[in-house]
Amino acid sequence: MDHYVYDFRNGGRELAGLLGGKGANLAEMVRLGLPVPPGFIVTTEACRTFLTTSEEPAGLAAEVSRHLTALETTAGRRLGQADDPLLVSVRSGARFSMPGMMETVLDIGLNDDSVLGLAEVSGSERFAWDSYRRLVQMYGSTVMGVGQALFDEAMTSLRKARDAPDDLHLDASDLARLVETYKRLIRDGTGRDFPQSPAEQLRQAILAVFRSWNAERARLYRRREHIPDDLGTAVTVQRMVFGNLGPDSGSGVAFTRDPATGRPGLYGDYLPNAQGEDVVSGARNAVPLAELERLDPRSYRRLRDHAQTLERHYRDLCDIEFTVERGTLWMLQTRVGKRTAEAAFAIAAELVDEGLIGADEGLARVSGDGLARLMFPRFDATAVGDPIAHGVPASPGAAVGAAVFDSAEAARRAAAGEKVVLVREETTPDDLPGMVAAQAVLTGRGGKTSHAAVVARGMGKVCVCGAQDITVDAEARRFTARDGTVVEEGTVISVEGSAGAVYLGAVPLVASATMRSLEGGEQDGSVVAAVRRALEHADAVRRLEVRANADTPQDAARARRFGAQGIGLCRTEHMFLGERRELVEDMILARTDAERDRALAALLPLQRKDFAGLLEVMDGLPVTIRLLDPPLHEFLPDRIALAVRVAVAEATGRPPDAHDVELLGAVNRMHEENPMLGLRGVRLGLVVPGLVAMQVRAIAEAVVERTRAGASPRAEIMVPLVGAVEELRLAREEVERVLAEVGAETGVPVRCPVGTMIELPRAALTAGRIAKEAEFFSFGTNDLTQTTWGFSRDDVEAAFFPAYLDKGVFPTSPFETLDPEGVGRLVRIAVEEGRAARPDLQTGVCGEHGGDPESIHFFHTAGLDYVSCSPFRVPVARLEAGRAALVGTETSDAR
Repeated sequence: MDHYVYDFRNGGRELAGLLGGKGANLAEMVRLGLPVPPGFIVTTEACRTFLTTSEEPAGLAAEVSRHLTALETTAGRRLGQADDPLLVSVRSGARFSMPGMMETVLDIGLNDDSVLGLAEVSGSERFAWDSYRRLVQMYGSTVMGVGQALFDEAMTSLRKARDAPDDLHLDASDLARLVETYKRLIRDGTGRDFPQSPAEQLRQAILAVFRSWNAERARLYRRREHIPDDLGTAVTVQRMVFGNLGPDSGSGVAFTRDPATGRPGLYGDYLPNAQGEDVVSGARNAVPLAELERLDPRSYRRLRDHAQTLERHYRDLCDIEFTVERGTLWMLQTRVGKRTAEAAFAIAAELVDEGLIGADEGLARVSGDGLARLMFPRFDATAVGDPIAHGVPASPGAAVGAAVFDSAEAARRAAAGEKVVLVREETTPDDLPGMVAAQAVLTGRGGKTSHAAVVARGMGKVCVCGAQDITVDAEARRFTARDGTVVEEGTVISVEGSAGAVYLGAVPLVASATMRSLEGGEQDGSVVAAVRRALEHADAVRRLEVRANADTPQDAARARRFGAQGIGLCRTEHMFLGERRELVEDMILARTDAERDRALAALLPLQRKDFAGLLEVMDGLPVTIRLLDPPLHEFLPDRIALAVRVAVAEATGRPPDAHDVELLGAVNRMHEENPMLGLRGVRLGLVVPGLVAMQVRAIAEAVVERTRAGASPRAEIMVPLVGAVEELRLAREEVERVLAEVGAETGVPVRCPVGTMIELPRAALTAGRIAKEAEFFSFGTNDLTQTTWGFSRDDVEAAFFPAYLDKGVFPTSPFETLDPEGVGRLVRIAVEEGRAARPDLQTGVCGEHGGDPESIHFFHTAGLDYVSCSPFRVPVARLEAGRAALVGTETSDAR
């Protein structure tokens, strides 16, 4: 029994991993009785063996020879036979579609003798030489490594000499001379002649397709599409059929529905008197597929019938390649077609309505990534020119505004009604007002989970980070692009967060009907209806709750409109910025308990109002409030700027500002080499007297206020950065003391669950002990990733992540998609040991991974109770939580 080679008749789509997508689907079409030129498939296993050993697998040549002999018997002629040659194509076909990424060689079997036989038997000398020049060109570039540009230049030169607008206007003698030119290019470039042996052509073409799996463009495509590098490609060897035999022949590509919109009907392109490569390459302008109905009604009707057969069989949009050879239709390939996000939702809904698939499978056919693309505005593709810079696509969408270079200017211009883009080398918490005011954020440094990226996504702002093509000069209020373009403050730029591109000037925007619908607006449109149906079904089947990370009533209200089931993370540090910053400074600079108490007393009513607003919006739903987490120095002015102000004053003989001196002393006392691992989180509450008590009292009094108003407040108190159970025990005692005090003072019992944020490996590894003091765990996966990997998020993404991704150290950034083997294992350990100690322990995740589709699937399987993410990602999380519940449901792979 053959090990490495399968005949089409012996395969099927269930063998796609072994036969590749192309081969498996060809075999499936044979099963369906469709007109497929016969052939055989060399498996991905043969490819993997070849790539591992750098040698042709033992026995492969014999297997190929046996299957070739069977193909020759069926055809009634031999490969390369001089008087009537059998010709074959050799094409790549990986498990997942990688269009254009690997190699194809057509017309194998032609040589200086058989080309004459082909001319005689076909009755067309021009056709024969056209086929031969295609073989020499493809074989020369794919197998022998001659630059494709050399062949293109030779063709262009000949067309100019003949004044031919395209290759159809070259005659047989022209093409014969072109073959000799191509063979000379091969000889000059390699020192070897184009092989005349058909068997050698076939053998080397198969091995060349194997090698093309590791070509740079294929590797790059796999990284972008998250396709594993170890799959390998299969190779299909198939009898040639010819679309370049004259006006009654041609090739085309068809879709069973419009892949852009999802509308039913046969869509595609057709090119008369051409082979399939001509359609794909765009060397000549194709005509709409509907034109085939006029040129060849019989072939068109058969194609339409076959397309309907395939769509019913695959129960999905199908992408078809076909050839018409002198009025006879041949099916050369089919696969589940790639489509836009809009088409994906529309097609899934229509197939459910048509009864081809069920609602579960309809949900499995769409994705959170696709929904995210539908939610954000986009630039009008017809109006986009060349970008002046590229960066990391950190937060999707498109925005236009005047470039500004500091937060205050952004806020000032926005207040005056101007749209702005905040441009910074990198952002800090001080930039939050400017980020709120801006339409988009552009930074010269940072990655997808830098401060700018995380905050921008949370607010639904467009963001491009790490744009190394620009040099930001904040002092001069301008940036310079790599091509020398200088963008002064006030210059209008356009930022495309999905592609990470920056354009000069205002590019027109296309509004998102999906976003308007989710915000409670218009319900019109088939895509909007399809999205709503998918979300409704996801809500019906999902186990995971979806909460939102929100710090203001406005964000909370938006999250609730988007379907959030509570707030999983309220970051109280965001409430201490702006005008309140002075009160925090007073607390930090306090020399006595009385001074500190006054500062905290001033903050108390402000915090109470904050919490009451959140509880009002989320009435009846949980609101998890994290006590102050970041180090206090983040609320003080920049150390270097303070030192410069003091030094300048002293150097000029003026007494420095006393407040500046006092602040500088405080900053110096609090300076830490690595603040992320310093005095923050629970440690702040244990060493700064009154801080926890003030925040808890504000929460408790807000609960009392809402309770007296007849509402149902559900505040939860989360202690951050716990590493030892003793820390949580001490913090919890303080929390419960204050809750009891407020209850006694007001006569309203206050019950707030107390839990902790698991963001240190030690916490995860001692979760059983910590759970005895915690009523819930919320995994802070951003910090847990940093502390597990030893990465500083803000530094490493631009520094070495690109190299790590290129070398395959990780398939995607662990800050973007959770690392299941390391960080994920810690999560599983903590959930298992925590619930063993406290069976009713609630577990959730509040890091940015809570809105990442792939990570959501992990959290589902790990048994968490909820995920929490930025408000704008709530619909995405709802959808993916539903899809995660559909374990075992068949899904289409349109990659």
